[in-house]
This record gives sequence, structure tokens and C-alpha cells, in this order.
Amino acid sequence: MRALHIITPVKDSIPSTIQTVNAIRNSKIDREYIYTIYNDFSSDENTAALEREVARWGDVELVNLKDITSHPSPNYLLVLQISQQRALREDADLLIVESDVEVKADTVQKLVEGGTELEDCGIAAAVTVDESGAVNYPYEYAAEYEKGVHAVKRHCSFCCSLLTNRLLRAFDFKELNPEKHWFDVTISQRSRALGFSNYLFTSQPVVHRPHASRPWKQLKYTNPLKYYWIKLTKGFDKI
Repeated sequence: MRALHIITPVKDSIPSTIQTVNAIRNSKIDREYIYTIYNDFSSDENTAALEREVARWGDVELVNLKDITSHPSPNYLLVLQISQQRALREDADLLIVESDVEVKADTVQKLVEGGTELEDCGIAAAVTVDESGAVNYPYEYAAEYEKGVHAVKRHCSFCCSLLTNRLLRAFDFKELNPEKHWFDVTISQRSRALGFSNYLFTSQPVVHRPHASRPWKQLKYTNPLKYYWIKLTKGFDKI
């Protein structure tokens, strides 16, 4: 049975991160897994809080990116590259669960099973919903989909997505554009270009609190002019 690596990139959002981690630790998973948090230059106060939580959990690894790079946040590219190389060394699949997502007890198991059973699967993603169960960002397009597993041509967000070992072996993340910040669109497209299919599991919803991990992005909804001004002038959020 193939191993599993689970990662959560974190930037300051300690309360939501705790919810994310506890949900994963309470999951029913039938294979060995390693869970790693990548702390992307959180404040000193929040880094200390995160270190205390990791010590209390005892079964979660913590990587403080400030110890290995001086590149300013976001460092999603570095996280993906490190995680890919580790997964390949240990013949593992890679599950990304972001720090504004809360999985259900069987979410991880079902994604792993799906990624294994669907022989052409590159990415297996869980649909996201709000607290009331309504499909929300970034999968609004799937709101009318029946519950099940759907091959999708639109990109799979990395809110909660399994990147299969076969995809990791086929596409070297060192080829990703270092001028970008986020890579779910690019990797989804490359997966399909390489002959894989990407699947959205609408039967496995996860609660998503959009942008809880990047609070400034809430401006997109409360003050869109300011959001786009910051995005343009500071070069944030390059997809």
C-alpha cells in the first residue's frame, strides 16, 4: 500500500490551522501517513503559538520556512517542490489541505481510494462548501453537480486535493514559473496535458472558509477596488 504525505501551508492563521489539523488527526485513514505543516513566515508570536501546538500534538511535523529560505511569503512553490521530492523518495501520494479547510472523518480516505482506483487520476479534489453545506468558492461551477465523482476540465483547487504519485513522477515542479504565487491552475492543466484526468469528488464536501489563511484577500468581497489595487501595485496573488 502506497504511503501518504499530507501537507498544510500556514501563514498566521493559527485558529483555522488548529481546526484543520485536528480534523485531519481525527480522520479515519487506513495507511501510514506523515503530516507536515509548512510555516510561511508567520509572525514571531504566531510561530511560537504554532510551535506550542505542534509540541502538544506530537504527531505533526513543522517546517519553518524562514530556516531554509530568505524569499518572502508566499512560498507555495518551494513547499510544492520540497513536498514533491519527499513524496517521490518515499513512493507516496501527496495530499494538500489548506489552513482554511476542515475535512470530514472519511474525506482523506475517500480521496486516497479514488486516486488509487481511478487509474488515470492525476488530481482527486474534494468539493468545498460553506458552513450551511452550500457549494462555495472556488467550485461554484459545480453547485448543480450530482453527488459523485466527476472528471472536470476546469482546474482543481488545492484547498483539499490529492496529487497522485503517478502525476508527481510525470511532472517536475521545478518547471513551474517562479514569478507566480499559486499553481493549482498550472498543475491542473499540465495534468490533463500529460494524459491524466482530474476528478472532483462532490460526494466528499469539505468546509472552506475562503481566504481565512490570507485575510487581506477578504477585500475582494468587502472592498474590491482596494483588493485589485493591492494586487496590482504589490504584485500579490499571481496565478
